[in-house]
Amino acid sequence: MLRPLMEIWQSLVLGVIEGVTEFLPVSSTGHLIVAERIMGIGMGSPTDKEAADAFAVCIQGGAILAVLGLYWKRVVQMIRGVLGKDSEGLSLAINLVVGFLPALVLGFLLNKWIKAHLFGMWPVIVAWIIGGIGILAVSAWRKRNPPMGGGKELGELTMKMALLVGLLQCVAMCPGTSRSLMTICGGLLVGLSVRAAVEYSFLLGVLTLTAAATKDAIDKVKDLDPAYNVMFGGMKLMLHEFGTLNLLVGSLTAMISAALAVKWLVTYLQRHGLSVFGYYRILAGALVAFLILIQILPA
Repeated sequence: MLRPLMEIWQSLVLGVIEGVTEFLPVSSTGHLIVAERIMGIGMGSPTDKEAADAFAVCIQGGAILAVLGLYWKRVVQMIRGVLGKDSEGLSLAINLVVGFLPALVLGFLLNKWIKAHLFGMWPVIVAWIIGGIGILAVSAWRKRNPPMGGGKELGELTMKMALLVGLLQCVAMCPGTSRSLMTICGGLLVGLSVRAAVEYSFLLGVLTLTAAATKDAIDKVKDLDPAYNVMFGGMKLMLHEFGTLNLLVGSLTAMISAALAVKWLVTYLQRHGLSVFGYYRILAGALVAFLILIQILPA
């Protein structure tokens, strides 16, 4: 049996990074790209890169399960709403679909171009720094224009507000931007309270990430060419490269770390706001750029 091209400790590290950063406004994709460069994952042939991309997408499933577990009451409420038993749940379900539609349309149109041109270190660095500046700008605006009563709750979200948040989510298709950054800031800009903005961001993320992960899994986790199929019995590309155990370890650690990160983030943002993430993104972008310039990290 051939040895997988990923060690267990590497899948553990990637799972923790995915879980911690997926719902924080710091960009999980950017962090995973940097981590894979440091550990030399996906740096060989195009097949290795394709398998690494598929692995990063698939372990998002653990982070999705974490949010579903933490917000199961909201999920049940929406199911009841769709069944005609909860008007607020129906309204929230509709607003999630409205918020998801822009990403569905633009993702279909731009996904291949973005992955071909923007999945590199320098685009991530630029997005980190610009996103950090954006966070600081939104935080300053929020202080100057505090919403009445702390902001609207999730039940007061309108379709127009949901659509604006959904349009901002599309900006996060660029690696390094952060889907959570755009949706949380979008929620605050349309007048939601911190708690409501974060909760809507998480729930919208479940829908968006599930759709993205499903599409990428179908596209990327595909059969090897016939010569390999004879040798490996039809194993899929990613599982052949990294092994089933690494996928399970990465997904499980992503789920646990995402649950802890989500619970921490809600409390932290209500007390301290977003500013710390802005400073972190700018420093992280500057540090990675410096490491590339002195040739410690590959570009």
